[in-house]
Amino acid sequence: MLLPGRLRSTSLGDLLGILHRGEATGTLELVEDRGRAHRIHIASGLVVAVELDAATPTLAEVLRGEASADEDLIKRSLLRALASQRLHGEVLIGEFHVSPVVVGRALRRQLAARLQALEELADARVCFRVAVRPPRGALHGRPSSSPTSEPPWNAPLGPSDFLHGRRRARERGDAPIAPVVHSNAWQALGLAPGAEESEIKRAYRRLARAVHPDLHPDATDGERRVLAARFSALTEAYRVLT
Repeated sequence: MLLPGRLRSTSLGDLLGILHRGEATGTLELVEDRGRAHRIHIASGLVVAVELDAATPTLAEVLRGEASADEDLIKRSLLRALASQRLHGEVLIGEFHVSPVVVGRALRRQLAARLQALEELADARVCFRVAVRPPRGALHGRPSSSPTSEPPWNAPLGPSDFLHGRRRARERGDAPIAPVVHSNAWQALGLAPGAEESEIKRAYRRLARAVHPDLHPDATDGERRVLAARFSALTEAYRVLT
């Protein structure tokens, strides 16, 4: 999936919203100019893991901070997980009989805290990759079908967890991208009205390769902003027509 090339031209909330609406599966990479790379792993539009190139609280520290388990249990379960090379959450549930509800809530709070840290980034290079394998501890259960019931302990973050309250570009005063209506979506992709879906896809891929900011590493900041805007308009036109 194609996204704006720089975080400063959008927001984390907008990026996650696009990926959620597109039910995307892959990895959103945010690479700072000083080289620090952060990854948000997405499955069917939901957040399943967040990797930061910075120190973040472990599951044990989250449980300690919330007094969800006593210190001796946390230490023993952590040592068991390290010795057996298993995930700490699985050991807590399977061998130390900690409630799956407690573990699941702690894992999702951990992910939410990492997303909050990423929201503080002023800028980063944005890239979405479909071939990056998520980390071993990625959540992979299914969200609860009922908003009033507790999700499985290994359920990913739902939209209310990673979208609600997230800042949007328009809230920072940035000019929003003008919506593409059906009548000019054809023109944006250089197609005659009524073209088949295969033609739409080919045109979109060809034009996207030509204007994607990441494929123009020598472009100036101003040129990259123009490319990002053209790229966003192409993507919106493709969404409208498909």
